[in-house]
Amino acid sequence: MSDSRNGTAEQVIRVLIADDQALFRRGLYVVLGTEEHIEVIAEAANGEEAVAKTVALLPDVVLMDVRMPRLNGIEATRQIRTALPATRVLMLTVSDEEEDLYEAIKAGANGYLLKEISVEEVAVAIHAVMRGQSLISPSMASKLLDEFNALARKAAEMEQFPTPVLTVRELEVLKLVARGMSNKEVADQLFISENTVKNHVRNILEKLHLHSRMEAVMYAVRKRLLDPNHPGDDRT
Repeated sequence: MSDSRNGTAEQVIRVLIADDQALFRRGLYVVLGTEEHIEVIAEAANGEEAVAKTVALLPDVVLMDVRMPRLNGIEATRQIRTALPATRVLMLTVSDEEEDLYEAIKAGANGYLLKEISVEEVAVAIHAVMRGQSLISPSMASKLLDEFNALARKAAEMEQFPTPVLTVRELEVLKLVARGMSNKEVADQLFISENTVKNHVRNILEKLHLHSRMEAVMYAVRKRLLDPNHPGDDRT
C-alpha cells in the first residue's frame, strides 16, 4: 500500500495469527484489520497448522502463542525460523515462565510479549519487529536480567570450588543441550532413549549444583565446552 502524500511506499505487513483460543484470534483479526499497513492473511489453531500455513503463505510476521495443542508454539517457532529465516515470529502469550522465554529466544523468536498488553500495542510491536527490533515485555526482561545476574553470582562462587567430574556421556549430552537441542534431538543424535537423556540432564544439574537447563548452557559456554578446539573433560 502506498502513501502518495509524501511519495513513499510503505509495505503492507502480512500477518498470521496462531493461537488456540478462537475468541482471541478473532479479536486480533478485527483490530489488526483496521490498521492501514497490516493485513491478517490467515489464522492457525495449533502449532502444526501454524507451520504448515506459514510455509504455504509466507507471512511477514507470525503472532505465536506458546501453549498450543499438537505442537507447542516454541517448537513451531523453531521449525518456522529454520525453514524461513526471514519470517519474524512474535510470541504473544500468557506464560510468564522464564524457561518459556529462554526457550523461545533459543528457537529464534523475535519478541516475547505477554497478553496483558493492549491489542493496539500488538500492531506497534508488529511494525517494530519488521524494523529489526527485538521486543520483550518489561516484566519478562526484568526476570531475564535477574536470572543472568544470579547466574553471574553463581559462576563466581563456583570458580572457588573444584570442577565437578562429568562422564564422557554427560559431557556429550551437555554440549548438545548447550547447542539448543531438545531432549528428543539429543536422544536421536546419541542413539539413546529420551528418558536416558532426561536422566543425564538431571545428573548433570545435580553434579554442577545447577537448577535449570539455562544455567547448564551458561556453564558450558563459560567452560568453552562448545569450542571444537577445546579438549573438554574426558574423565569417566
